[in-house]
Amino acid sequence: MLAILDRGHARDCQGLRRREFLRIGSLALGLSGLSLPGLLAGRARAGAGESSGPRAVVLLFLQGGPTQHETWDPKPDAPREYRTIVDCVPTALPGVSFSSYFPKMAAAARDLAVVRSFASGNGGHTYDPVTTGGNAAKASMSAVYAHFVGTTNPHNGLPTNVLVLPEAVQEGLKLGSNFETGALPTLTQPGLLGPQYEAFSPAGGSQLKRSMTLTLPRERFDDRRLLLKEFDGLRRDLDQGGRLERVDKYQQQAFDIISRGITDAFDLGKEDPKTVARYDTSGLFKIEEPAKWFDMKRASNLLGKQMLLARRLVEAGCGFVTVSDCGWDMHANENSPKNMEGLKWLAPQVDHAVAAFLEDVKERGLSDRVLLVVTGEMGRSPRLNKNGGREHHGDLTPLILAGGGLRMGQVIGKSDATGARPTTRVYKPAQLFATVMHYLFDVPRLRLRTDVNRDIKAVLENSGVIEEVF
Repeated sequence: MLAILDRGHARDCQGLRRREFLRIGSLALGLSGLSLPGLLAGRARAGAGESSGPRAVVLLFLQGGPTQHETWDPKPDAPREYRTIVDCVPTALPGVSFSSYFPKMAAAARDLAVVRSFASGNGGHTYDPVTTGGNAAKASMSAVYAHFVGTTNPHNGLPTNVLVLPEAVQEGLKLGSNFETGALPTLTQPGLLGPQYEAFSPAGGSQLKRSMTLTLPRERFDDRRLLLKEFDGLRRDLDQGGRLERVDKYQQQAFDIISRGITDAFDLGKEDPKTVARYDTSGLFKIEEPAKWFDMKRASNLLGKQMLLARRLVEAGCGFVTVSDCGWDMHANENSPKNMEGLKWLAPQVDHAVAAFLEDVKERGLSDRVLLVVTGEMGRSPRLNKNGGREHHGDLTPLILAGGGLRMGQVIGKSDATGARPTTRVYKPAQLFATVMHYLFDVPRLRLRTDVNRDIKAVLENSGVIEEVF
């Protein structure tokens, strides 16, 4: 994040309360040692901008392990110890039902591809087994996207890889800490690609956000020469080895990008109040209710606004937005409600937020260029435990795709009678990774590029895709 700040304002108890003239996100002055001008120069040399295109992905990640039985693959006819614990609701697809927690998504099923043969192969609370597709570089899909296209949109400076936490849509929000807090970095990790591809988090804490503060007196803001001199100073500070070349034409381009400003994309206050109300999930339950349980300390009732921010970002030019929704650990032990009652909070919220997102992008003509992916790190065991909960299970994992101009209105694959594992072709994280990359890019063209990490190339070359959506 770059903030151009006025040094002339007084301090308060929070530190310097300087007026922010301009703030734009993630201009690649992180640990990579590249300034924005240097990045633009490098992208021009590599021709990286050619493949970015207008397409975007929103990944809604249900952290904790969503249960397949109580989401989109219910088993109402299974023996009692395996059976879905709530009623089912018919979808818009003949003969297909969802858990009754999801009536709005059921009505929108013609806009969904429900994958019932996806298995994450993961039995723990880390997210990279799904988001990396198993690539040896240990880089998440979002970081790989930024690796391919650059960390900022060249037209407006918007970060290409953004993580939207609940804290991003409610200032001052303080959620509790649990296992999800420690695992959160694995959701968007850049791995061996380097920290410059880390997701930008408007909630705070990102390396890219911390590294970009440039202080100028207000009366000097219009002095372009001084501003560019300050950029050069920042670049020298980061590049102690003196490896960067002078790229004067990109300095001017960088200033032009910065001077436009992009803060509106992150500001829900700029949205039509009717649209905010349409997405809003805060009235579905009180945020304090799930927070009483350790497994749900990071759960919130803000998912609707998170999804609205995701829509604003992709519409403005961000290519990959990851939305975090925590609390989906359904053991029903002393750390979470018995009989998986946490679902009464989380599931209707997802139903409402996803349905609002799908309607909104359709009305805005974005459906064909925005792909929504909904999944988690694993599924849940088919057999109910003594407290009416389900344990960790990597052999079957909920997965829904929506939009992107792909083939929707279908159920892909089938699971067995108890919801334990697929009975048709098994799709794994490597195929999900490749599917997303094939949607975003001309993959054969990517293989010809010399600047693409070879471990990423290996996944793209050796993994198939979820064929039914193409």
